[in-house]
Amino acid sequence: MNTRSLRFRITAWYAGLLAGALLVFGVSVYLGLERYLNWNLERTLGSECRTIGTQLLTQHPFKRTTWLETEIDEAYAPEVNSHFIRVIQEGVGVLYISGAPKDGAFDPSQVPLPDGEEKNRQRKIRLGEGRQLLIDTLQFTAPDGSRFVVESGVPYHQIEVVLHGLLLTFAVYMPFIISLAVVSGYWLMRRSLQPVDEITKRAEGITSTNLSERLPVIRTGDELERLSISLNRMIERLDQAFQHINRFSADASHELRTPLTILQLELEGIAQSHRLNPSLTDQIGSALEETHRMSHIVENLLAISRLDAGEVKMDKTRLDLGNLAASTAEQMRLLAEEKSIFFRSNVATDIYVEGDRSRLQQVIVNLVANAIKYTQEGGEVEVSVRRDGGTAVLEVSDNGAGISAHALPHVFERFYRADKARSRNSGGAGLGLAIVKAICTAHGAEINVSSQEGRGSHFTVELPLLDVPESDLAKPVLRTR
Repeated sequence: MNTRSLRFRITAWYAGLLAGALLVFGVSVYLGLERYLNWNLERTLGSECRTIGTQLLTQHPFKRTTWLETEIDEAYAPEVNSHFIRVIQEGVGVLYISGAPKDGAFDPSQVPLPDGEEKNRQRKIRLGEGRQLLIDTLQFTAPDGSRFVVESGVPYHQIEVVLHGLLLTFAVYMPFIISLAVVSGYWLMRRSLQPVDEITKRAEGITSTNLSERLPVIRTGDELERLSISLNRMIERLDQAFQHINRFSADASHELRTPLTILQLELEGIAQSHRLNPSLTDQIGSALEETHRMSHIVENLLAISRLDAGEVKMDKTRLDLGNLAASTAEQMRLLAEEKSIFFRSNVATDIYVEGDRSRLQQVIVNLVANAIKYTQEGGEVEVSVRRDGGTAVLEVSDNGAGISAHALPHVFERFYRADKARSRNSGGAGLGLAIVKAICTAHGAEINVSSQEGRGSHFTVELPLLDVPESDLAKPVLRTR
């Protein structure tokens, strides 16, 4: 899991805030419930004391001796309810004390008598085993002037049991709620950011060759919708800029063709004159050579611009890529033999693709020419064509100088030359591989290169394979040396 991702951070913040909110809520509920239970218990004890004082003790002098005990037992059942009730008459002593509760929570005989300051207030009595008894004490005066002290108490552990149950509930359910919230939050974030993933995937597929495509617009009315609209506007501006550059390149190349042709013809006419001295003839020859080179660059640049703009008419037919590669390689064998390069072709036949024969032949020629150019004498160059699933694969490899790691990503760029001095001397202008790339793009093909400096290069062109009968799959492979 990527801990630095937006999805993880938002989920973590959400889980942290939820945990904090639940913690504050739990503490508030716990303290509020504790306070309410204490208040309710104190009110109940006070009500019992007042009831005994106002309703029973006022009648006590006129009743029999056991009347008070009978009335309290019937009304409150202290032994059953684990209550403590004690009635004290000043000057006489204890008139009534409840029996031991059935649950054995406390021993009424061990509860000390209230002193002078405790006769009109509540107090807590600590019992054994850490238990407490909450007692409310009130004084009453009977009509005959008798003074009584009424005590009503209950074990405090009843409140503790409720609070402990609440804590246990929080301890069990809060982690479950937080875990559920984290999982749900992560799922919701993943679902919410799914349109962003779609935008990312579509953006990855947009290059200079398909700037007419647009990203999906997220109709949410928020920042995501504005972001997708802004990105589409940016792509539209880039598309216009690329179109302007392509138009400029095409127009400039087209405009340069005529003056270069005139200049070339004029120089050829001057060079054929017999009235020139030898030094001037050499200068004119050098100028003519540069003019030829400029014309070649202009023609290549115009071809690339038209290919990128889709203005080149492709005469696409069903053709055998293996036969095309074999015949083209055979035509270039002489070029390799001049440098004593071992030239090998390993071509499978009946590998049919749809394409323009002349343009695909230009791809093979440029790749093979580059391989021969940058391979030392005694080296090896190999051309192969094979079938890989539903793809026709053309490969050109050599064991020559290779391409450096920093230059490898730029080999298909226009006018890029890894070794400018060597390319210049050999007549290169850095447009050959750019033309190859443009032709491959026009055919829906993909071209890749792998190379190590000093160990050679390997170019791979993958084209969609046309369906062929199963009987054609067993055709032989043409190998020539």
